[in-house]
Amino acid sequence: MVDQIRELALKAAEASEDKKANDIQILDVRELTVIADYFLICSGNSETQVKAISRSIEEKLAEAGIQPKKIAGKAQARWVLMDYADLIVHVFHEDERKYYELERLWADADRISVSS
Repeated sequence: MVDQIRELALKAAEASEDKKANDIQILDVRELTVIADYFLICSGNSETQVKAISRSIEEKLAEAGIQPKKIAGKAQARWVLMDYADLIVHVFHEDERKYYELERLWADADRISVSS
């Protein structure tokens, strides 16, 4: 099951790469929280790019038969949070990413390599 979630995270990372997302990171948070196994964090330079990234992720995972439990922040496109249960996707506008610094908050999480 964990391998499936990891593959899902990598698939979401690939979809974000397709829309030129910045600084794509997958964090393995299994040992740190019960809310998810993995976080995908990436960002865009504009609201338009944030929307495109989140739409690309949603479409790519839908092709694999995976639907989000909830999506929040899509209208404002400053921080789109996509809840896929064991995978939580955070698509930030650059300004919000710098402000919230999720990577620092979850600094103890292992990083999963995202090959370009």
